Amino acid sequence: MIDISDKIKTILEQLPELPGIYKMIDQRGNIIYIGKSKSLKKRVKTYFADNPKWDKVNRMVRLIDNIEYVVTDTHLEAMLLECSLIKSIQPIFNSQMKNDKRYVYLKIEDFNRHNSLKVTSTREENSFGPFRNKYMLYDIMDSLKNLYPIIKSNDSYDFEYNLFPVSMNKEIFQENKKSLLHLFSDENNFDIFIKILNQKMQTESSLCNFESAIMYRNMIQNMEYLKTAINKYKIIMTSSIFITIPLKNGYKLFFISGGNIVLKEKLSETSEISDETKNDFIRRGMKSTENFLADMDEKSHMDYRDILYSEIINLPDEYKTVGTDLLIQ
Repeated sequence: MIDISDKIKTILEQLPELPGIYKMIDQRGNIIYIGKSKSLKKRVKTYFADNPKWDKVNRMVRLIDNIEYVVTDTHLEAMLLECSLIKSIQPIFNSQMKNDKRYVYLKIEDFNRHNSLKVTSTREENSFGPFRNKYMLYDIMDSLKNLYPIIKSNDSYDFEYNLFPVSMNKEIFQENKKSLLHLFSDENNFDIFIKILNQKMQTESSLCNFESAIMYRNMIQNMEYLKTAINKYKIIMTSSIFITIPLKNGYKLFFISGGNIVLKEKLSETSEISDETKNDFIRRGMKSTENFLADMDEKSHMDYRDILYSEIINLPDEYKTVGTDLLIQ
């Protein structure tokens, strides 16, 4: 290990092998970094190993005078607490989750002769998001403008690649706008659009027009990104979800609604939880939902939503129930 003070050595030895968050503090008492881990002892010790992998860690370690930590029941709660603290404290060495005010939206324009999309900093009519990466959106906008006008035809879309963007009059623009609204409204519509792009890519490739084929390939990647970003969280935002996370000595129950944890409870039971206990918790969760008020804007909420989504999607099926009919018969 690198040369560290006796104070830090003592703290490292006292750290528990439990989930939680840790705060790195400098000599002035400033919190310079906040992290989380499933095992505080294992994670925090890595910062003081010889030859740290990241230059940022090497610079930060020299400034650490103290380490504080908070133990949580689950890694999920550690991730959510880390997110909350980063947003409120804004530590200098944290880069993610603290700049949510910079997140943006993708708006379908009311009228623009050459481009039907624009990036906005606030939610407006016919806008989608928020998104973290506005530069990715600019790339998508640039690639799509050579396809306009896109015309919805039955359950498909008609479009061709134009070497130069077509100048659309109001009538054509409205048709194009209607097509984009239909496309962005459902992930199945994205699949149809991506399938057409893929067919065009295969055609260009078979004709040895490899530059055009690459262009379509990039469009496919862009549309896959939009499809995921717009539709990925619909279930978590529109459904009630009951999850159970096993602990060393018991379980932690969570009731999630609208992308928020509205009720949680720790059980010390070591055997399987009874249906009666689950139903009682779910009923209380539903009741709590009626009075729950979210206290953050949707840009801030995006990071919490990502954490919840990641936890739910990776949880084994036997530990989660999604839908309106949650009560066990």
